[in-house]
Amino acid sequence: MNRRQFCALAAAMVLPGIAWAATREIWSAPEVAEALDAEAITLLDVRTRAEWAETGLAKGAWPVSMHERGFEQRLFAARDLAAGRPVALICATGGRSAQLLAALKRAGYTGFVDVSEGMLGSRRGPGWIARGLPITDLETALAAMPQALR
Repeated sequence: MNRRQFCALAAAMVLPGIAWAATREIWSAPEVAEALDAEAITLLDVRTRAEWAETGLAKGAWPVSMHERGFEQRLFAARDLAAGRPVALICATGGRSAQLLAALKRAGYTGFVDVSEGMLGSRRGPGWIARGLPITDLETALAAMPQALR
C-alpha cells in the first residue's frame, strides 16, 4: 500500500464526514478543505486565469480552466491522477461547476462532485474565501500542478 492509498483509507476511517460526503454530489467548501488536507479528494478550479489572478485559488486546487483549449483532456487526466478519489469542481459561485457536473452525469461519468458555494459564495454558502479557508496565488498553484495537466 502506498502513501496515497494509506491516506485515503485513513481518511475514510478517521474522517467519517468525508466518507459520507463521497456518496453525495454537492460538497461544502469546508468538507472539501478537510478532504484536501487528508489527501482524500482532488480539487479543480475551473474558472478563468483572470479570476485566479484576482482572487487566488483554494490551496491545493489545480487550475484547470474550462475556458481554455484542451480542457476535456486535462479534466480526464486529473480524474486519472486522482486514482479513484472524488474530483471536486469549483468556480466562482457554483454555476459553472454545477453545469459541468450535470453534463458529466448526462454523459455517464462518475467520480465528480460540485463545490456549489464556489470561491465567492452562493445561496448554498458563503464561499471558500469568506469562510477563511486557505488560499494560494496562481503562480504557486501552477507550479504544484502535475505536468500532465499543463
